[in-house]
Amino acid sequence: MKIVRYSYKGKTSCGVLSGKTVHQVKGSIFGKLERTGTKYGLSQVKLLTPCQPSKVVAVGLNYHLHAQETGQKVPTEPMIFLMPPSAVIGPDDGIVYPPITKRVDFEGELGVVMGKKASKVPEDKALDYVLGYTCVNDVTARDLQAKEAQFTRSKGMDTFCPIGPCIETDADPGNVLLETLLNGKTVQSSSTSDMVFNVPQVIAYVTQAITLLPGDVITTGTPSGIAPMKVGDEVEVRISDIGSLCNPIVSR
Repeated sequence: MKIVRYSYKGKTSCGVLSGKTVHQVKGSIFGKLERTGTKYGLSQVKLLTPCQPSKVVAVGLNYHLHAQETGQKVPTEPMIFLMPPSAVIGPDDGIVYPPITKRVDFEGELGVVMGKKASKVPEDKALDYVLGYTCVNDVTARDLQAKEAQFTRSKGMDTFCPIGPCIETDADPGNVLLETLLNGKTVQSSSTSDMVFNVPQVIAYVTQAITLLPGDVITTGTPSGIAPMKVGDEVEVRISDIGSLCNPIVSR
């Protein structure tokens, strides 16, 4: 099932996406959903971020080939950092190129959307706390990242965390194809099977220290192929079984 949030004539609702039709639902996405009978063509609505996280927990250097391309050692445990909710934008929203940086990179990633409050979750129970999966672009000011010891500014700027287009409840997080396209050209392509730490391991690790709430997102790292973007570019993160997240790069 593909869960979406959307705006229609100024009103925000939740729905289930089937092909190019959005079926309006009532109830909580974290509980029981019931179709209302109202439906719209996908072109009639504006898709929003499929959830509204209180925080985004990101994992760095979580693909073997990405660690190799950056010349860094593969971590022995997940390397995590936080991004604020003010960084989150939805499908087709503009990623703003800030004047304080000279290089802004894409990083296509698989996002994990939590469905339950999760604290100190054992690895073998971790997926029981997941609502589903989505596409994330962990946009990075690479020059700022290189000169700072932590990533709050380089990865947490306004508009630097596009999420969408939906939450797919039935995907296999350990074996989906993740691709990033820049102006229609494929620049990243990898299976999530190349992750250093899989999704259950990451959830167990994060929740030993940080309580995750329903709607919070873990973004699980990027594969190899990172590169810069410029104003006027369009970047697309595409994950099999989930969908496609497109955003333009715009000036302030």
